[in-house]
Amino acid sequence: MSYMASSERYGEMKYNRVGNSGLLLPAISLGLWHNFGGVDTYENGRAMLRRAFDLGITHFDLANNYGPPPGSAEEMFGKMLKTDFLPYRDEMVISTKAGYRMWDGPYGEWGSRKYLISSLDQSLKRMGLDYVDIFYSHRPDPHTPLEETMGALDQIVRQGKALYVGISSYDAEQTAKAIEILNDLGTPLLIHQPSYSMFNRWVEDGFLDVLTNSGVGSIAFCPLEQGLLTNKYLSGIPSDSRAAKENTYLSEERITFDVIRRVKQLNELAVERGQNLAQMALAWVLREGRITSALIGASKVSQIEDNVAALNNLDFTSEELAKIEQILKK
Repeated sequence: MSYMASSERYGEMKYNRVGNSGLLLPAISLGLWHNFGGVDTYENGRAMLRRAFDLGITHFDLANNYGPPPGSAEEMFGKMLKTDFLPYRDEMVISTKAGYRMWDGPYGEWGSRKYLISSLDQSLKRMGLDYVDIFYSHRPDPHTPLEETMGALDQIVRQGKALYVGISSYDAEQTAKAIEILNDLGTPLLIHQPSYSMFNRWVEDGFLDVLTNSGVGSIAFCPLEQGLLTNKYLSGIPSDSRAAKENTYLSEERITFDVIRRVKQLNELAVERGQNLAQMALAWVLREGRITSALIGASKVSQIEDNVAALNNLDFTSEELAKIEQILKK
């Protein structure tokens, strides 16, 4: 059955301006890091993308190495664009990245001009696109001059392969320098994608000030700490969770008794607010308006619906914020 987007898709979603630019992003964006690769069920991924768009999620975040295997998330997304979303392409913000290892040899990762431009060319082919809306340098490269990496981003925009550029996981000093270089080149930095959650607050130590003072937007990845800030771990570690799998950031060793105690206390506060823990965690990330969008992942449609419902209550009382701080500092 052919897909026809909901006529009410823009009724409930909140859209935020990205820094000083003219671009708006949904407060909740969907990342295709997991569950959209070649090892995953195509129809489930397709159902999630359809429902996300119907709920007003217009921004879909990818990278060259997303899968597994690397590249397969872009390939799957490209198929879905062709079958379902081609009429809506101009209503979507599609982003991809390059920085991590993608192919063998000395030109298959990091931040050289050679790698970034070659990788984006491959990404465009996989997705069947002429351009992406945002192209990111996925991580800083300690071996390549920042001027070369930012120069490649500028060249990509001038070639018409991306409308805007971003960076991810750069620290405050690296970000300030990248902003300066790109401004001089005439291609301003649109957005930074840092990790940020209740349990990971490094961006609050001056980093967000750099973005705000320079008119650069931000999109937080892992706002739910890969599922830790959800109801999933309240009763132990489920066998199908990321923590139960090998080679994941969220390992069993990180889920200590003390961490679970804090998660349970946060969950109690969320219930008092009329939310579940995931909804409160997303609202907390968005609470001050300094984060443009929270980037979620999902393995099923109901998770997307649940996360978008966080937007129904983004306000915190001073007492609630103080209680959260008390829980996190214990």
